[in-house]
Amino acid sequence: MTKKSNKSRFAPKIHIKKGDRVTVIAGANKGTTGEVLEVLPKAYRVIVEQVNIVKKHQKPSNENAGGIIEKAAPIHISNVMLVDPKSGEPTRIGRKKVDGKLVRYSKKSGEIIK
Repeated sequence: MTKKSNKSRFAPKIHIKKGDRVTVIAGANKGTTGEVLEVLPKAYRVIVEQVNIVKKHQKPSNENAGGIIEKAAPIHISNVMLVDPKSGEPTRIGRKKVDGKLVRYSKKSGEIIK
């Protein structure tokens, strides 16, 4: 009997990109809005500015003095929703071809997201 590798498993397409404005729709930070600082596609998580702030004890080094620092921790991508650029409300994202290129668009307003 052979084991299947994880490479054959389905990985959903990530609709959020770095720099997007998102709002948190679930969890302790529900209702908070912020910009995506980093996307972690393998873990299916995002780091959003000023959301899920945790305290981290850091050793002193040449770059920083150390001590207790506050930093944004990753949250699951299913707990965030893109903010519609037109209305400012959370919206789902669709994909369509425009001039031969696949672009993201807001399902609420139909506006193309850059």
